[in-house]
Amino acid sequence: MIYNPQIHHRRSIRLKGYDYSQSGMYYISLVVQDRLHVFGEIIYGKMELNDAGEMIHEKWQWIENQYPYIKLDETVIMPNHLHGIIIIRRVDSGIDPKTDKSKIAIMGRTRTTPTKPKPLGRLIGAFKTVSTKEFNIRFRDQYQWKSDKLWQRNYYEHIVRNEKDYERIAEYIRMNPQNWERDKNNLVKP
Repeated sequence: MIYNPQIHHRRSIRLKGYDYSQSGMYYISLVVQDRLHVFGEIIYGKMELNDAGEMIHEKWQWIENQYPYIKLDETVIMPNHLHGIIIIRRVDSGIDPKTDKSKIAIMGRTRTTPTKPKPLGRLIGAFKTVSTKEFNIRFRDQYQWKSDKLWQRNYYEHIVRNEKDYERIAEYIRMNPQNWERDKNNLVKP
């Protein structure tokens, strides 16, 4: 099929005009292509990562190690998706982690970086790239993977606005394995 902008247009789900590189907390969800279960399984309400899931965990941690202005918070890797909270801590944000008691300042790093932080979309893009490359090298044959892509094209994001919002999202992430039977991404329901 040939691309036709009249019928093949995508609407951005990002907040128009928002600077996604500014200090803040961002809840994100990424889903595996075709929602295939490749990262492990839920056993008695607990996620048991397989080798591919362990690799995804390592690559998720890579974001925090690669970018000094990033702190990862609550995260869960599910059989076919990932939920996590990413904290961006810009040096020029004016937040003093020693005196500001906000969640961002408490959880943010105090290291400085001379470069402007990458916006959230580029951070997620970097994670998708490194995790997909590693997946294709190590697991493509094992899972008879037909695509070069591991992840669906887009991702869900939500700007965490306050402590109540954070608590609600963190609880959702923590409880995700226990709620797997009702999860829309669970294509293998009993």
